[in-house]
Amino acid sequence: MNWLLAVALLQTGLIDEGTLVVREDTLEIARESFRLHHGRLARGGSGWTLATTIRYDRARPVVVLAPILEISVDTLPATLQFDVADPRRPSRILGELGRGRFTVRHVARASERAREFPTGQRPVVLDDSVFALYLVAAWRAPEGGSLTGIVPRSLRRDTLEVRDLGVTATTLNQDPATLRHITVSGGPNSVVHVWLDTTGRLMKIEIPSRRTVVERLAGG
Repeated sequence: MNWLLAVALLQTGLIDEGTLVVREDTLEIARESFRLHHGRLARGGSGWTLATTIRYDRARPVVVLAPILEISVDTLPATLQFDVADPRRPSRILGELGRGRFTVRHVARASERAREFPTGQRPVVLDDSVFALYLVAAWRAPEGGSLTGIVPRSLRRDTLEVRDLGVTATTLNQDPATLRHITVSGGPNSVVHVWLDTTGRLMKIEIPSRRTVVERLAGG
């Protein structure tokens, strides 16, 4: 078992909570609050629940995305409930892991659609506009290799590659920092840089292709 998962498994109850500030170039466009909890899952057994809410309110209309992802002890995405509060297209997205597939249902006011995605060996649930979800992809980094990225809101499946680049120097909120550097490559984003602290907490994400930097709020 890699060290990131070992650290996460040693903790029970609330593992981490914080706020991420999302900037495009230097302009703040959103804030995301997340909580990571270890305990019993809705389907039984133990695992992690990652609940996050991101609010895009610097333009109109205001859009709020709020996924709750349950992750089993083998780091597979067990269930997903994803509320999309968009006045133009409000919806709820439901996801559930089956044998070799992850089933996604989009439920809107006047319609419902479903799609099944082959999971591959190492599936992770991601979203182009929700950043705390990259923590689960980072858990896989010490082993390296390929991941299957399932993006339910876009009904997309990406082939990704995750790498652990070790501890490197970077900046955090304009201050010098030394953090573990992980990359998730592939898909429309090309490469996503993820930084964790020594206890495995998510500290920073950078997506150069989108000129986006996501940093943990100081003290959070």
